Amino acid sequence: MGKSKVLVVGGTGYIGKRIVKASLEEGHETYVLQRPEIGLDIDKLQILLSFKKQGARLVQASFSDHRSLVDAVKKVDVVICTMSGVHFRSHNLLVQLKLVEAIKEAGNVKRFLPSEFGMDPARMGNAIEPGRVTFDEKMKVRKAIEEANIPFTYVSANCFAGYFVGNLSQMCTLLPPATDNVTVYGDGNVKVVFVDEDDVARYTIKTIDDPRTLNKTVYLRPPDNILSQRQLFEKWEKLSGKQLRKSTLSEHDLLSSMKGLDYAQQVGVGHFYHIFYEGCLTNFEIGEDGEEASQLYPDVNYTRMDDYLKIFL
Repeated sequence: MGKSKVLVVGGTGYIGKRIVKASLEEGHETYVLQRPEIGLDIDKLQILLSFKKQGARLVQASFSDHRSLVDAVKKVDVVICTMSGVHFRSHNLLVQLKLVEAIKEAGNVKRFLPSEFGMDPARMGNAIEPGRVTFDEKMKVRKAIEEANIPFTYVSANCFAGYFVGNLSQMCTLLPPATDNVTVYGDGNVKVVFVDEDDVARYTIKTIDDPRTLNKTVYLRPPDNILSQRQLFEKWEKLSGKQLRKSTLSEHDLLSSMKGLDYAQQVGVGHFYHIFYEGCLTNFEIGEDGEEASQLYPDVNYTRMDDYLKIFL
């Protein structure tokens, strides 16, 4: 069996560009959606042209032109959507419903991977407002996929290292704190899963031709990267030779801090609550409807967080 042809929607984005790279490296004929709405965004255009140099094919289509989407989808076997669901960037999850309609009409797609790549929305039914909007919208997309009988794989990638590791899981920064003062969420012992974004892409591409992942959720839980916040601090202290000054933030104080924040910040605080206080990434066993990526693909030499942190020294 040959390798599937892949269409990446959202290929110029944070995870999308890594998915395109991983798809090309794995030898897939790779197509990237080029939307006319790109306008004068020179950065996105340059990214698209760099893909073309690497061997990807650019396909013109627009979410406002159903026929163009159908034509794009007909060129491939697998569609991967990586549109952003992060509120402080852009938030376009429900636009995927148009893509679902195009895939349904085209009728040729063997696998659709919608934009997920975070917490498993199926386990977030009790999430607090306003952050639950992310999970509710992902579930609407899932419902549309399953009602259309489109074969799928959902990827739950947990915490991207870029957002949660370099900053030692501190809010409102992406860098280690310059003052060595850090906030500990609760007792700091809740286990969290951190994954390098390039590894997210590698694992994702591995799933697309794998019968074991068809119509399942794939959880990325590399065992050496299942760490508590305190364990993350210890790694940084060992690497940097600095002692962090830790102050504890109670669950009550975290939730109280949401008052007065803008909408995007409130969403973020809500997600931090579920991750670092409830332990939503690790407080369940993966059942028959799921698989764990590092067990399926032991050949992927994933990045450990000690190595990831070295770039910040």
